[in-house]
This record gives sequence, structure tokens and C-alpha cells, in this order.
Amino acid sequence: MLSTRRGLFALGALSALALTAGPRSALGGVTVTSRKSGPPGDVLVSIFLRGGVDGLSMVVPHADDAYYKNRPTIALGRPNDTRLALKDRVQDLDGYFGLHPALTPLMPLYAAGQLAVIHACGSGDQTRSHFEAMATMERGVSADTGPASGWLARHLETAPWHNSSPLRAVSLGTILPQSLRGASNVTALTTLADLRLQSPFGGGTGRFEDSLRHLYTHDALAEAGQEALSVLKTLNQLPASPVLTKHSSYPADDLGNGLRQVAQLIKSEVGLEAACLDQGGYDTHVAQGTSAGILAGRLESLGKSLAAFAADLGPERWGRTTVVVLSEFGRRVAENSGLGTDHGRGGAMLLLGGKSVAGGKVHGLWPGLAPEHLDGPGDLKVTTDYRNVLADVISMRLKNPNTAEIFPGLNASSLGAVHG
Repeated sequence: MLSTRRGLFALGALSALALTAGPRSALGGVTVTSRKSGPPGDVLVSIFLRGGVDGLSMVVPHADDAYYKNRPTIALGRPNDTRLALKDRVQDLDGYFGLHPALTPLMPLYAAGQLAVIHACGSGDQTRSHFEAMATMERGVSADTGPASGWLARHLETAPWHNSSPLRAVSLGTILPQSLRGASNVTALTTLADLRLQSPFGGGTGRFEDSLRHLYTHDALAEAGQEALSVLKTLNQLPASPVLTKHSSYPADDLGNGLRQVAQLIKSEVGLEAACLDQGGYDTHVAQGTSAGILAGRLESLGKSLAAFAADLGPERWGRTTVVVLSEFGRRVAENSGLGTDHGRGGAMLLLGGKSVAGGKVHGLWPGLAPEHLDGPGDLKVTTDYRNVLADVISMRLKNPNTAEIFPGLNASSLGAVHG
């Protein structure tokens, strides 16, 4: 085995503390930082619904007659429409709005004040292009200008504390989302099994791990190296299939598996501050469906996954977690000839958490669906800048006051959807 720290690091560390799925080596990040103080706020979990979720079906304005006039085929049934089965009616929230029936698992969280809805929200970008809209939102800007880094990366870089954990920020997926681009200590992985110690010399890892622990003992790299090894040891002790209660059964799909692994990281206390997940399949131009169909299937996974995540964490950890669910834009108010919906503007965001959100309420200024109130070719107007929601989360829950650097040019205005 090589006798020098530099030689061993060069040959083995980038593959050894393998973090093999990441575009940036976790050890490469921790060797240039050191922990001075732990993060004081919540763990943030960001879920991006790719494809432009139909906010008018996710959170239905069932008391607005214009909703039914514009959607004679794909509208969801009113909560009091006894001609329909319960599974075909929206779940009433406040007498005006209701959740898609596929999101019924979230109703207990709403009743407990742990789910808040923001409607008619979005960016100032007028584009209806998926790629342009996603890039704008993940960069935390309102148009195709401003910094190229992601809003979450700028939060991590401006936070007034240091966290040298190689799992400070994690993306569960095949690529690193743009919201995290520009930050150090970021790892992209498809499964926690990707995080393992691999000896470049073959054979078992015991002797190699002992050598690493000995080498990372006395100099400037000691704290970071020992922390990386400690994180890996903790992860290696996690059960391959966690024992879950009957109240925390995750769907066997990408989102369910992703949130299950995020819960494992939170419970393992490995220094996680932020986790990003994606769920695709929301570009419902054709055969969108109502209480069943393409959209219902995606929302069913979302509702069950979030409910299982909250139950899995338990009250204490759920009380220190904030979940943000967002999408690049909403859909056109009127259904199209393919019994689907086309790209629009205003959409809906969800905020969840045990103590973090002003839940049990639909927030935002509702512009209405009358023709004179629509935007452009017939879209729901954007009355809430999505960045104000994220800025409240960052300042009030994550305890980072530097929101002006994170969202340059934002005319900040608190929506009241987040508790301090």
C-alpha cells in the first residue's frame, strides 16, 4: 500500500470514498472545508414535478363555474355532487378549492395544519417552453437573465454556517438538477447503495479503511477525512430494506423509493441539509383523465409518497423538515381537442412540514377564471412570484438571511405561508 497521504489520495480517494454516482466527488468537497457550526434550520426537501403539472386539477377551484365551462370533459366532480362516487369527487379544502381525489392521502396533513397550498403562482417568464421555464425556475430568476447557478446552490454557498458533510446536499436521480449547480458538497446518486467504500487494490475494504483512518488523523485534512469515513460507516449500517410501520408504506416507484432514502438520511443524522427529487410525466396534452388516468396516476404516487414520508420521519423529525413541491408552469384553463391541456402559466405549489408551514389554507391572490381575468391565450394569471415562497422558506425555516443574494432582483413580499 502506498506510504504517502498524497499518493493514496490521488490513487484511491476519488474512487474509494466512492460516491460513484455523483458529478462531483464528495471527498473532493470535504477536503477543502471544515465544520465550524451545524445548520440551525430545517432539512429542505424539494420535489420538482417535470412537465408542467395541471394546477387546476391538482388544486381544483370547484366553486368557480368557469372551471366547469372550460372543461366539460376533464373537470373533477364537486365535493357535494352525490351523483358521483366519492372517489370521483375532489376533496374539499375550504369551500372553494379542493384536492384532486388521488391526493386524498394528504388530507390528514392539511387538517393538521401541515400542508399549505399556494395557487396562481409561477415565474415572470412568459415562455411556455419546458426547458426554458425549468431553467428559469431552477436558477431562481424571473427571466432569462441573472446568475447561471441554481437558487439552492446559492443558499448553500451563502449560508452563515459551515457543514463539511459529503451528504450536505443530495440529488436522488440520474442527473444533478440545475437548482444545485454551483454548490460544493453536492452528491447525485440513484440509490444509497452507490455510497460505498471501494478499495482500489482489490479484496476487502477493512484494511483499506483502517489505513485511511490512520492517514486522516493529525493534519488539516483530518476532520474532513474522518467525517467522510464516519458518514460511510453510518450508511453501511443502514438496513437494505428498512422496517416500516403500516402508516409509512411507500409506493414502489422512483419517487417513493427516493423519499424513503431521504428519510433514511435524515434519521441517520449524516449532516443532510437539502435533498432534491424529480417526478416526471406531467405533460398531459392528450388523455389527461379525471379521477383516473395519466394525471391521476402521477398524483396518486405523489400523495402516497408524501404521506408515507411524513409518517416515516415521525413527529420530531417531521417537525424539522420542510417540503416544497413545484413545477415549471401550469396548464391552459380550457381543455383541448385531445382531452388534455396545453402549456399555460399560473400553477400551484405545495408546502409541507410538521411545524414549518401555515397549513390548512390555500394562500395567494386568486385571479379567477373569467375570460377577462385570463393571461395570454387563456392561462391562469400568475399573482404570486414563486421566489417569494422559496425566500420565506430559506429565511424563516433554513435560517439563511441572505435571500437578496439568492434571488437577485426579487421584490420581496412575504406570503404568510411559512412559520418563522
